[in-house]
Amino acid sequence: MRTDEVHQETMAGRAHLVTAGESAPVRSTFEVRIHGRGGQGVVTAAELLSVAAFNEGRWAQAFPSFGSERTGAPVVAFCRISEREIRTHEPVLAPDALIIQDATLIHQVDLFSGVTADTYILLNTAGSFDDLGLGEFVAGFRHDHLLTVPATELAMRHIGRPVPNAVLLGGFAGMTGVVSEESVVAAIRQRFAGPLAEGNVAAAREAFRYVTDEEKELERAAPD
Repeated sequence: MRTDEVHQETMAGRAHLVTAGESAPVRSTFEVRIHGRGGQGVVTAAELLSVAAFNEGRWAQAFPSFGSERTGAPVVAFCRISEREIRTHEPVLAPDALIIQDATLIHQVDLFSGVTADTYILLNTAGSFDDLGLGEFVAGFRHDHLLTVPATELAMRHIGRPVPNAVLLGGFAGMTGVVSEESVVAAIRQRFAGPLAEGNVAAAREAFRYVTDEEKELERAAPD
């Protein structure tokens, strides 16, 4: 990959000059769809993820769907990460990863449109997919691609607010390896400052550990 490439974030309309460095293995373009509610930082999550990818020398874009972003209303945002320039600006219809910031959306919005048995699904809940009535739906999915993290609880513990966006990005890094934990941390510190930044960093790191521990448990439980 060339160094000193200019990577553009389409939603913000600004260019970032970064130096390509170490990056985790990723298919040519990795597409992420993030669902949540207004006030939960859904669009910010997509932006942070794109910056984390920029920090690793990749092309990335982040943008929201059009519609109401009033507090509590369903919100969708998208992020693409690629090893080459991204030319499409269409919504992500068949995500490689789905991040669900609010489990109450499950029976209100078609969250799972376009997913396949290989899609990563990261769900903000202290429960399980079975607890949420999704056991039968995900029965044929890869178990290591289905993980939960109590992101709202972690956010409350570390920043005192029920905003799970940055927390889930720590979990996303641990689950997929598409971006590193340190790139997520750097993106958070680029966006926020002071105690808010450090609280989000601590919460994201805890989510990363939570998810990687969850994956280890799945590996141990897997039949030989």
